[in-house]
Amino acid sequence: MSLRPAPLTDIRVLDLSRVLAGPWCTQNLADLGAEVIKIERPGTGDDTRAWGPPYVKDQQGQDTTEAAYYASANRNKLSVAVDIASQRGADLVRALVRQSDILVENFKVGGLRKYGLDYDSLKELNPALIYCSITGFGQTGPYASRPGYDFLMQGMGGLMSITGERDDLPGGGPQKAGVAVADLMTGMYSTVAILAALHERGRSGLGQHIDMALLDCQVAMLANQNLNFMTSGKAPRRAGNAHQNLVPYQVFAVSDGHLIVAVGNDSQFRAYCKVIERPELAQDERFRTNPGRVVNRDQLIPILVEVMKTRARDHWLAELERAGVPGGPINTIDQVYQDPQVQARGMQMSLPHASAGQAPVGASPIRLSGSPVSYRHAAPLLGEHTAQVLRERLGMSDEEIREFTG
Repeated sequence: MSLRPAPLTDIRVLDLSRVLAGPWCTQNLADLGAEVIKIERPGTGDDTRAWGPPYVKDQQGQDTTEAAYYASANRNKLSVAVDIASQRGADLVRALVRQSDILVENFKVGGLRKYGLDYDSLKELNPALIYCSITGFGQTGPYASRPGYDFLMQGMGGLMSITGERDDLPGGGPQKAGVAVADLMTGMYSTVAILAALHERGRSGLGQHIDMALLDCQVAMLANQNLNFMTSGKAPRRAGNAHQNLVPYQVFAVSDGHLIVAVGNDSQFRAYCKVIERPELAQDERFRTNPGRVVNRDQLIPILVEVMKTRARDHWLAELERAGVPGGPINTIDQVYQDPQVQARGMQMSLPHASAGQAPVGASPIRLSGSPVSYRHAAPLLGEHTAQVLRERLGMSDEEIREFTG
């Protein structure tokens, strides 16, 4: 099959965002082929450049100046160091806006207005511009002016009330997720919104302002837990590694560690009962259907706990797979990258890097058969592409570039 260019190859993005939600969004766009110009503060750049250790290592195994956190969300981008607080810097950004399709920013509400880089100002220069603002609480509402951080959103948005061990068990209490899921989900929702606006622009010829809020995205991603509350009137609580709507769907201790059993329907439960040599449980009126198992969880789970302790992890996993019952190990991240399925899917890669030679990256999960994602280079050094962009995009001479960057 003859492959086509990546889907967004003809799209240009100005990235005025930093940390994670905005950069995650623009990295998605870059992977899909867009030219992403990351506008960074001279001298310091994106805050996450300093969020180390660990740092990307060079070919001698020594630390570079590039934090792994920063590298995780900025591949395929061009870095331009510009002081937008100066008149010349703001003018340069406006010149780039005239030839760009998308701008992504995560300044406080109204923070770019004083530089003339807010949506109302820039749409006069480029009516087709799609301008995505990412903030903690959105452009409206009583909290709009507050700064927003992922950790706060996991708490305010309800996630920490349903994450962690049950309150009546040792270790119970509020628990955040192991990665910044509110930031990441906002980046994903922002990507979807931008692609929708691009499609709509194909009809109208006009851009628009996209208002994305971390809190909105955190609340939305509660998914079935939202509807558990809305339909019952009762706020879901922490259930540890169990599931509020499915039983058994949790972690079990086995003779040499732990594993996950994820029974999703009644036929799988019948198969599971055969695996553990307790087929009568599937005929018990209390446990025969999932609603019954949810209501009678406290009677069923102790029986299963005792059975699962009798055999080793690999024995159970092999038997569950043979029976078609979903189950799996609990891998550390190093074990994840040793998994043959993860390796077969190519989820770890290396890309050219200006100071490291080659740098590791986590691959995009997007698989397109005809126009695959584009991997060009790892996260850029601060200002690595300033001269290139000023020359190629704005037609500046070498002397003008030296004057600007000097």
